[in-house]
Parts: sequence; structure tokens; C-alpha cells
Amino acid sequence: MLNVKVQAAGASPGNETQSLNASITFVPGVHINTGNNAIPIPPTDKFCRTNFNFPCYSPQEMQNAYGLTPLLKQGYDGKGQTIVIIVPFGSPTIQQDLHSFDKGYGLPDPPSFQIVTPLGTKPYQPTPQRVNWATETTLDVTWSHAMAPGANIVLLTCPSNGFTKLLYLVEYAEERNLGSIFSQSWAGTENTFFNPYGSRLLQTFDQAYKQAAAQNITVFAASGDTGVANPNNQGNNYPFPTVNFPASDPYVTTIGGTDLHSDTQGNYQSETAWNNKYGATGGGVSQHFKEPQWQQSLNSNDQHILNGYRGLPDIAYNANPGDSILYYSSFGGQPVGWATIGGTSEGPPQWSGIIADADQYAGEPLGFLNPTLYQLGSNDQNNVYHDITSGNNSFDKITGYTCTAGWDPVTGWGSPKVTNLIMALTQMGKQ
Repeated sequence: MLNVKVQAAGASPGNETQSLNASITFVPGVHINTGNNAIPIPPTDKFCRTNFNFPCYSPQEMQNAYGLTPLLKQGYDGKGQTIVIIVPFGSPTIQQDLHSFDKGYGLPDPPSFQIVTPLGTKPYQPTPQRVNWATETTLDVTWSHAMAPGANIVLLTCPSNGFTKLLYLVEYAEERNLGSIFSQSWAGTENTFFNPYGSRLLQTFDQAYKQAAAQNITVFAASGDTGVANPNNQGNNYPFPTVNFPASDPYVTTIGGTDLHSDTQGNYQSETAWNNKYGATGGGVSQHFKEPQWQQSLNSNDQHILNGYRGLPDIAYNANPGDSILYYSSFGGQPVGWATIGGTSEGPPQWSGIIADADQYAGEPLGFLNPTLYQLGSNDQNNVYHDITSGNNSFDKITGYTCTAGWDPVTGWGSPKVTNLIMALTQMGKQ
């Protein structure tokens, strides 16, 4: 089946010339039309495996595979917490599509769902760019809710995919204390910022993320879907390994992509780095941000790779569209119904839901996670990650990095064993 990399590239007014990608990948041939059904029932995982020869994991399967189910059963579902989804444009049908998603999977509607547009909106037109960002919005909102059904959601959008507008949204959310968890599934090649204007933009973003850490806000970003091969402003890949921003910022917790295998009950079986015909997990070494203190405890082999600069990702999550999840859409530009989706955009919203559950469990926002995530990863006895030791992120003839035991610049420390991780994060936070 044909793979399409969903990319919304373009420049905003002024000096901003960086391209901006939505880190989502999907298989357009697999779209299950539900027509005008009152309750659009999604296909089961078994149906997908039988008819498409790959799974389509439900929220309940994902909760089970990563070990969240025990906490949900105890009532730790994100109640009292707020997740802020930051995304360009949004979707004109997100409220009804979230409700349809919830009905289909037997989930409650969120206690509160607000759409905040401080810079205004643009009328929806079903152009490829707008369809892509509506898809991103739908993925982010529905799957953050899937992992934290009791959390509030704020969808924060702007009428542009320019980085200056997105910076405004980040600062707006901080100044108004909209929530304690920010989900960002957009990126631009870090090297496209290496000019006077771009460097100032990186610095201002970094200050905003540093402020988020000071306010005990957790900020997530996706590592990208094309391995170490990322485009310049003309759309041609750099001939050497590159990483994406904001994934490369040290005050952001960055999520790489894996290929998750589980059975139809969601029982975890195995996991490798995501790298196939659909794309590959981003990761590598920043060429701008220096190595943060919390990475200086990594081993000598890692230090040789980092060479004094920030490595990414920090952690990982399922991303392979061939081991997909589903979203429901009715915004126009594609058939109404359920469709398969993947990419590293899966990670930030679902990790945001997990940390909303963790914040409820801890009784306070856990805030900036990276120092603690690395401290926990340095001791195998904590048993908080699925260590991914197979695969690489070489892509499109650009040689990348290889998974190893422990942290690596492909999948970070690995994917979460959620219950163990939340308990350990809480314990560390109280020390």
C-alpha cells in the first residue's frame, strides 16, 4: 500500500523561512467508511489483522501494552489535570470527531474540552495542507484523551504554520497557566534555523521552554518520521545526519518511534526501532544545543557520539503505521470514517495522557522530566522502560545510529512500563 508522508511546508510572513512538518504518516488506502451511522464503530484489531494483514490497536490495547491499565482501574485517569495541545490551524470538526471516537471505543467524553484561538482562525478549505493539520489535530486530541480519559483538554491553535505563531502559543499557554502538560507534534529541521533570524528564534523558544520547566510544565515533542534525513528550505535532504527542532531543545522531552508488537488483547510481545517503507524514527545529535548536565552521566560510547551536544530522543513510543492506531474524521478532504495512522506524532499526545495520569497519582505536576528520566534509566533495577536494542534510523541513503542497550539516539531509553514508571517518578519527586 502506498505510504504518504504528511507534510505541511511553507513560510510565514517576514523572515521566517523554516519548513514545518506534521510528524504523521498514514496509509490512505485503509479508510473504513462508516457513512451516517449514529455510533461509528471502529474495526476491531482482529478485523484489521485478517483483512489488512496488520493490527489496528485500540486505546484499551495500547493502555494494556504499555502497562497503564492497572492505574486506570484504580481511578488514576488524569482527573483534575489539563493537557494543552498546540497545533497549527486545528480541525473544524474536532468536537464531533472526538465524541465519535469516544463512542466508538466506549470512552467517556473529557470533563472539559476547550478550543482557544488567541490569534484567530482561517476558514477551513480541504487543501492537502489543511487536511494534514486537521488530521494531526484529530490524532493529538483523541489519543491524548485515550490515555487520560479523566483529564481536561485545551486545544490551542493559530491560523498559520509559522514558528513565530507557534512560539506565541507556547508563551500564551505559559502566561495563562492553561495546563501542566504541552503536546507538540510538529517540527522543522534544526539546520534551517542556522541564520541570524533563525538563531534568535531558537533562543526565544529555548527561553520559553526553560520558563515552562520553571513553572513545572512538562513539554513533549516528536523526533520526526524520516530518520536522520531531513530537508533544507528547498525541500532537499541535507547530505549528513540532522535532527528536528523543537525536539532538539534540552527543555523538551522528545519521543522517538518504535514498532510495537502485541496480541489482540494488547499483551506486550516485543518492540524494535521504527524503520520501514513508511518512514523511520528521528534521532541523533543537535548541532546547536550543548549537552545538558543530565546526559553527562551516559556512558563513554554515548559521550563519543554526543561530542558535547544534546542527544535525542529521550524516550520512545509506538509509531509504525504498519502497526497502527485509528482516528475518526469528518472534516472533509477525505472519506468520513476511521483511518489508520502512525508516525512519531503518536508519542507526544499519548505520553501527555500518561503524564496527566502521573500528575494525578503524584498529587502535583511532575514538570520537567528529563533529569529524572535519565536518572531512572541509569539503574536497570528500576524496570521502568522497555529497552529497545534492535534497529536503526538510517534513512534515504543517510547513515544514522543503531540501537544499543540503555540510551541511544534512536529510541532514547525506550518505551514506558507505565505503572512502574509513574510510581518511580512520584517517588523521585518526593525525595
